[in-house]
Amino acid sequence: MSGHPLGRPPANVSKEKKKQDLEAEKIRNCIEGKFGQAKRRFSLDRVMVKLVNTSETAIAITFLVMNLSTQISRLFYAFLCLFLKTKPFL
Repeated sequence: MSGHPLGRPPANVSKEKKKQDLEAEKIRNCIEGKFGQAKRRFSLDRVMVKLVNTSETAIAITFLVMNLSTQISRLFYAFLCLFLKTKPFL
């Protein structure tokens, strides 16, 4: 991942560099969005552990719970579609 360099911006920037910066910004926005969701919805902001290993474990467990929550909601939606005999709209 690349970011904006520190200091005064260069006068001439190539199109490839602009494209690379735009792609990196898109990826960074997705990642920041997931961390924001984890903080708001799954209380990741309340992780107050002192050791690096335990904080990494707490963050990993939070994202595991987020993935499990997504899978459970998809399974519930599939069950409702089968139960009500409707076609899924996704």
